[in-house]
Amino acid sequence: MKNCDTCHSCNCDPLDLSPIESGSVQKNYVIVGNMNVGKSTLFARIRGVKAASVNIPGITVAVKSGRIKSTGARVFDTPGIHSIFSANEDERASRDILLSPKLQDAGKAIILVADAKNLKRSIAIALQYAEYGLPMLFVVNMIDEAASRGIEIDYQKLSEELGMEICTTIAREGIGVTELISGLGKIRPVQAVMRYSDKIEKFLELVHKLLSPDLLSSRALGLLILTGDRGSEQYIKDTFGEGTLAQVRQLAKHYRQEGSADIEIVLGNQYHKEAARITAIVQDVEPKTKNPFILKFGDWCTKTSTGVPIALAVIAAMYFFVGSFGATFLVDSINGIVFEGLIIPWTTKIVQYLPNEFLRDMIIDPDFGVLPTGVFLALGLVLPVIFCFYIAFGILEDSGYLPRISILLDRVFQLIGLNGKGVIPLVMGFSCVTMALLTTRVLNTDKEKNISCFLLFLCMPCAPLIAVMLIILDKMPASAAFTVFGLILLQILIAGFLANKFLRGRRTPLLLEIPPMRIPKLQAVVKMSAIKSLFFMKEAVPVFIYASVAVFIFQRIGGLEMLENTFGPIIGRVMGLPEQSIQVFIKTMIRRESGAVELQHLSSTYTNLQLVVNLLVMTFIAPCINAIIVLFKERGGRAASTIMVAVVAYAIVLGSIVNHFCLVVGITFT
Repeated sequence: MKNCDTCHSCNCDPLDLSPIESGSVQKNYVIVGNMNVGKSTLFARIRGVKAASVNIPGITVAVKSGRIKSTGARVFDTPGIHSIFSANEDERASRDILLSPKLQDAGKAIILVADAKNLKRSIAIALQYAEYGLPMLFVVNMIDEAASRGIEIDYQKLSEELGMEICTTIAREGIGVTELISGLGKIRPVQAVMRYSDKIEKFLELVHKLLSPDLLSSRALGLLILTGDRGSEQYIKDTFGEGTLAQVRQLAKHYRQEGSADIEIVLGNQYHKEAARITAIVQDVEPKTKNPFILKFGDWCTKTSTGVPIALAVIAAMYFFVGSFGATFLVDSINGIVFEGLIIPWTTKIVQYLPNEFLRDMIIDPDFGVLPTGVFLALGLVLPVIFCFYIAFGILEDSGYLPRISILLDRVFQLIGLNGKGVIPLVMGFSCVTMALLTTRVLNTDKEKNISCFLLFLCMPCAPLIAVMLIILDKMPASAAFTVFGLILLQILIAGFLANKFLRGRRTPLLLEIPPMRIPKLQAVVKMSAIKSLFFMKEAVPVFIYASVAVFIFQRIGGLEMLENTFGPIIGRVMGLPEQSIQVFIKTMIRRESGAVELQHLSSTYTNLQLVVNLLVMTFIAPCINAIIVLFKERGGRAASTIMVAVVAYAIVLGSIVNHFCLVVGITFT
């Protein structure tokens, strides 16, 4: 992006640092960290709805800015950095934003995001940012992926070694984000822990005398001046004047003349040596297995002759565990015994004493009531299946199988313009399309990202939708399940192939870190699955309730009838669906699983063919409103609008083709 101060032709705003609302936690928070550690995912999680691009004075890179939820404090998402001494333009933005006088006046703090799988390099960055002497929070992200690699971290020791607050997150799931926000007000300024050579310490001491007092640490400025950083020179000139800058430059010149090695190399080696020492103290990595069968099995997973049968066996095992055990046995047991046997009768008796009929219906109406269509279905239907799904997914992740299937499918993914790394966002789409859209950042080119977003939007049923699909399909012949999932798989290949043909750009070769294969730790997998499931329900149940209330009121004021009269005949003629499908689609747009639950609720009024067509259209049509917002944020208005229009049109056309084809050839799935 261009510098708005000079070009005025882009959409960036100058660094807007208007006063923070009263009642905010404090200051401005700058998210920093290495590349691909989840900074932007965390930024998306902690900020409110609105985000804007702001320009950093002196460089041509813009960063994203937004307000932290519930606080009003401002947060900035900066590019990935491997060293604060780097001259790279993107990386300069991550350190020069801390030199902004406006940011300094308002107060600032650092949120350093670390990848739990690669702790050492993040600690090295933390040691460098500690020189600023600012309040800093060390966020260890991706703790689930680290656990799946047998990595255990002693966070108390890590906090003591670094002298800063530590928190843990799984940003893509939103786990730990609320605790992070609530803890921002407690973070404190960090004391630098590094000790350099006597010569550097002497230089820093002299610089400190020249630059005191200042709100920014003179140590950080001195180190940056030593490496010839222009941003810090400009800062000293603006804050202390040209005379002071000339003195500091002279000191730095004198040091360099006496120095025997490149100062950046000297500092870099020292940070990484200290980071390695701290990592060895706080991190315990499970030794690689020496079991010859497991080692061979890991190799078999990546070879076509053995990998394909293994992949089919894995899919079948997942289907039986999630579909048969979770979606049938668990759901039937919980619904039959707990909800239909106990809670619903008790609740009906209690609610009947309410004097207001409208209120009674809103709570317990079997078709539109908040409890039957919102709370009970979410807890009795979605929760058991999504818990089983997370267990199955966790076992694959913990065993090290997921990266191996990326290698196995690399050639297939080349046909749709991706490499094997594209498996990661697409598989994540089975968990949550919204978060999967954010993980497309692991891909390298715009073409790869656009194709992945298109496929996620068009073809990927998220976990709650899969849960309801399995429950509905379980009561139908196996041909219905083969048709639904077969068409979804076929559409991924066809849509991806066409997107690869028509979208300009290039595909990059596969470069992927392969963790060792190991036997998954079931206790850890179940524990993490429980955390993810409960967190999901905590977020989803309120939305279920809001959606149920909205549909109930909409139905009572005649809105559903109007929509059914207006669009019902069109839906009926084009896709052969009942007019009630309108309310299914409305809830789908609010939250996908809410629409799926509504379909399950109305399934007795559908034929089997209509259920199959409706499930396909729900899968192919746009996901929930959150995913739509993220799509526009990630891919921009033009690309996102194109994807949206293409997906909706594709879904309607495909639903119509399936309906009319089955009617013509006499397929009813009965």
